[in-house]
Amino acid sequence: MVPDRGHLRRWGRYAPAIARWEHITGRPAPAPALLNEAKGPRPAPEFVEWLMGLERGRVTESNHGLTANQQFTALGNNLLPLHAAVALGGLAGAAGP
Repeated sequence: MVPDRGHLRRWGRYAPAIARWEHITGRPAPAPALLNEAKGPRPAPEFVEWLMGLERGRVTESNHGLTANQQFTALGNNLLPLHAAVALGGLAGAAGP
């Protein structure tokens, strides 16, 4: 994947990795940060959810009623689906006949 100029401007040196993950997940990267004048920028839960490869809204959907801090806790205690698939595949191969 070769990032276009917009990606290069927005993501800088991370543009190739972001473009690859967008291609793999099939959806564009959400904004990486929430801007708050009082507290400064902080990571956006939607971006963390996207980085983890979770489907959109799994943790961040508004009807869950979670605050941003609760969303981060849930994301931090979550499992990455691709890691789980590799781990399960390894266990199945290790079981033998």
